[in-house]
Amino acid sequence: MLSRTAGNLYWMGRYLERADFTARLIEATQRLAALPSSYGGAGNAWESALAATWMTRAHKDRGLALDEHQVSDFLTLDPANPSSIRSCLEAARANARSVRTALTEEAWEAINTAWLEISRYGTHLESREALGPLLELIKHAVAAYDGAAQRTMLRGDAYWFVNLGSAIERADNSARLLDVKYHLLLPRGESVGGSLDYFQWTTILRTVSAMTAYRWVYRDSVKPWLVADLLILNRQIPRSLASCYEEILRHLDLLASVTGKRGPAHRLASAGNNRLSQSNIDKIFADGLHEFLTRFIVENNKLGEAIAEQYLF
Repeated sequence: MLSRTAGNLYWMGRYLERADFTARLIEATQRLAALPSSYGGAGNAWESALAATWMTRAHKDRGLALDEHQVSDFLTLDPANPSSIRSCLEAARANARSVRTALTEEAWEAINTAWLEISRYGTHLESREALGPLLELIKHAVAAYDGAAQRTMLRGDAYWFVNLGSAIERADNSARLLDVKYHLLLPRGESVGGSLDYFQWTTILRTVSAMTAYRWVYRDSVKPWLVADLLILNRQIPRSLASCYEEILRHLDLLASVTGKRGPAHRLASAGNNRLSQSNIDKIFADGLHEFLTRFIVENNKLGEAIAEQYLF
């Protein structure tokens, strides 16, 4: 496979995953912002949404207000924001169109339909009422693509590169979501383990569709260290860091079986997977959750760069 084709598929997977995450994040932020003002106010929740997408500086530079309408508009339909849902779907479609023959008709139609549907919303949210249907559209569109790809695409290098991109992006999103919760969401003066803290951790679980999984695995009330354990170390849940790295390593191994070559990306992925396998949540909290997640995000970015150098250039 040409490196350009591999790059298109890899970034298509990343952009679709980012669009889905942003939609889920906005839904979660709406729940947090709906809390009584005595719990810290809505501004903190919308600030956290920007932080989780690394768009705080870009939003501030635009001179936009830190409220629901302007933040959600910026994160959903703003064409000037390269990480907005609209921009992500546009980029995913452009990449898919460049490698149209590598995709099945069903997979292409799912992506193309998603772009056509979001295009009807224009470049700005007309009202608060339009936001809910837009977010549902995005979640269903990405799920439709996942289903089409799972059922119709050959298990070959095209499929592996798309899933490799998705797993790298998913790991990054989960790590940033946890880090933002731990450092930004809980207002000063509010106790860890209090009612607000409980509600926020519950919202984080709902953001990644893991509330039911949490109950099945732990059969306990929501506790911060158990949520972190689920989203970092539990390989049963697809959005956990450990599960993502297991998937990354598997797809790199499959690519190596075709090319007959291994490189820096394999070594970094294997090292990351081993670190997660040897970790436990008590040690992570003792050493500092923020420090652990910061290191993980840095290493995950290095892995993304190694994959690009090894396969995409």
